[in-house]
Amino acid sequence: MNPRLPYLREKTSKLTSSPGVYIMKNKEGSIIYIGKAKNLRNRVSSYFRENPDHTPKVAAMVSNVCDYDFIVTDSEYEALLLECSLIKQHKPKYNILLKDDKGYHYIRISDGEFPRITTEKNTKEAGKYLGPYTSGFITKEAVNEANRVFMLPTCSKVFPRDFGKGRPCLNYHIRNCMGLCRGKISREEYANTVAQAVEFIKNGSIESVERMQQEMEKAAENLDFEKAALLRDRIIAVKKASEKQKIINSVVESADVVGIAEFDDILFISVLMYRESRLYDKAVFEFEKPDSGEDVLSSFLMQFYYGRNDIPKSVVVERLPAESELLEQLMERQSGRKVKFHVPQKGKQSELLRLAKNNSAEYAALKNNRTGREVIALEQLGRSLGLKKTPKYIEAYDISNLSSESMVAGMVVFEDGRPLKKAYKRFTIKEQQYQNDYGSMQEVLRRRLMHIVSGEGDEYFTRTPDLILLDGGKGHVHAVEPIIRELGLDIPVFGMVKDNKHRTRAIAAEGREIQINELKSVFNLVTRIQDEVHRYSVSFMHSRHKKKTYVSELTSVRGIGEKKAAKLMMKYKTKENLSNASLEELAAAAGVSQETGLELWKLIHGE
Repeated sequence: MNPRLPYLREKTSKLTSSPGVYIMKNKEGSIIYIGKAKNLRNRVSSYFRENPDHTPKVAAMVSNVCDYDFIVTDSEYEALLLECSLIKQHKPKYNILLKDDKGYHYIRISDGEFPRITTEKNTKEAGKYLGPYTSGFITKEAVNEANRVFMLPTCSKVFPRDFGKGRPCLNYHIRNCMGLCRGKISREEYANTVAQAVEFIKNGSIESVERMQQEMEKAAENLDFEKAALLRDRIIAVKKASEKQKIINSVVESADVVGIAEFDDILFISVLMYRESRLYDKAVFEFEKPDSGEDVLSSFLMQFYYGRNDIPKSVVVERLPAESELLEQLMERQSGRKVKFHVPQKGKQSELLRLAKNNSAEYAALKNNRTGREVIALEQLGRSLGLKKTPKYIEAYDISNLSSESMVAGMVVFEDGRPLKKAYKRFTIKEQQYQNDYGSMQEVLRRRLMHIVSGEGDEYFTRTPDLILLDGGKGHVHAVEPIIRELGLDIPVFGMVKDNKHRTRAIAAEGREIQINELKSVFNLVTRIQDEVHRYSVSFMHSRHKKKTYVSELTSVRGIGEKKAAKLMMKYKTKENLSNASLEELAAAAGVSQETGLELWKLIHGE
């Protein structure tokens, strides 16, 4: 407990109720957290009250607060601006901080009589620059596309010094280069082509095509068929490039699309930036998921847009941020025009949102040796079920039996969306004399969960799952929920419901069913889990049944009862091992005479 709490409470009791910013400091005087408030006294006092209900991260921050400063502002909007500025300046430990250590990328148009278009990581060389861009991939793609479409040289020759020296390279012969090295293209014509290429990079294809169309027609009228053919090929190349980006060209003129993916308490946010109806840039950020209860999307957007000059007309998000009005005000004042948040439910913008989310998921997957589909499936599963966190560790159970014989259960484990086979467990049903799926499921879950309560067992049996899935409907869920409450555990339990063709249909929860058919990644994951637990439990049931059947065969020998037959199976495990045992070994293992042992040996060998 923080010994400074009495002092902090006393100080806060006299604090103003005006809007402003508060600055938490540790005993060394370093800033550890910065926040804004509409009412400073109410907000700051929530940290220091006597019976706090803080999350672990907030509790850790409060335990380190030695004192705090505050700055009163005239409005909540001014507090927002000040908070963003101070966070960027001081980078406090407990704030969400955007870290982008990849640097920036630029597109350079070099100086000289025959300039080149290249990608650069700085602006040290002479020339004109476009940028900065955060995505090196998109920058390189834009330059490569412009050079290819407008057939600009990318070789190492220096012009005009190298005019006429040597034959044109392969790029000229495959029509990827205009052949500047031949010395037949004027400086004015080349400069015009470069200007078109730069405009193509900046503004897309529509204006470029219209102007080139006019130039082509004029060249044809002047009987300059070589130039007309060159322009015709260039128009075709521009249109092909546009086709490649057809989805983005027809949807948004100026917008940022924000997609969020979560993996193992780390958030990954990608921003796809569209300008002039084409993908202009992309940025990806990652940071630890906060426990402070603050809205992640709001905190991210405030820091991302504060101080930026390039503000889009709209921001496409999967939900409205908590402080959307303040954010719109911030962005409108910086851009000088109206800015809106848009939450698409369907259509092309919804597809772009999915694309942004997939980018975040793929980035998370790359960092964690997983696939993007697995990351999205787990996040969507947790959201569909209303879980507090993404279910990283999932246990699933299924009961299998033949009438009242060979009653067993299987437990499979999926970690981060993949089977963890070394954690699988098998159970034989001991308390149920007759077929009773609900009673069997209760018995299995009680036996398994007692290992969590007692702490006895291997590392997997003592681990608390993030989610339990039962192969069955609402009845199975209702059967085991009282056991979880009785043991004082907080584990979400859901059923996996199948249709009449034994295919996954929905998830059962609290007297209702959650449809997952439209969530493809969730549907595929739950289907995999359900199929795997069913396979595992059925295979165990069949192996148990075979043993029981063979034990019955052994009891047909006079002097061999069920106990002695079971004793033999316990020792030899398989029919093959029994057949390899000698007569004397069999008699000794079963504890019978040589005469009975001989009869047993004959049965085993089919004589």
